[in-house]
Amino acid sequence: MAVHHGPDGPDPMHAAAIDDAAQTLLVAFDIAREQVTPRLSWPQLNALLAVERTEGINLGGLAAELKMLLSSASRLCDRLVASGLVERVPGRADRREIALFLTPSSRTLLGELRAIRRRALTDVLERMSASGRAALLRGLSEFAAASGDARESSAKSA
Repeated sequence: MAVHHGPDGPDPMHAAAIDDAAQTLLVAFDIAREQVTPRLSWPQLNALLAVERTEGINLGGLAAELKMLLSSASRLCDRLVASGLVERVPGRADRREIALFLTPSSRTLLGELRAIRRRALTDVLERMSASGRAALLRGLSEFAAASGDARESSAKSA
């Protein structure tokens, strides 16, 4: 039985419905990843996206961002370097520290990935009503902002 917390409170049934709907997005994202490069795993893609967000991130920062052990992040980075997707550059302040940067081929790959995902999303959005699209955008924008707030408070308390 669903517990309702009032008109503005969270309803567990909403979380379940969103979880089910989000699966559709994840499938679309995975199909796009498979089309662009079937050999790129989710952890590798997440690493590329982390490096893209924070160009020059060091290995420790990447491990923290991906919530993995430093040794696991190092092996993941080794595979990305070997496949020509990430460059390791000695740090400016400390030559022992390694900064990570995307290569031109990884930038192209991420661009292709986004283009495929956006075409797939556009196909679905075209089948929705204008009011449904507006509500979805408004809700997802608020969800992303709330998620960012949650990440910031989590980082501050850590």
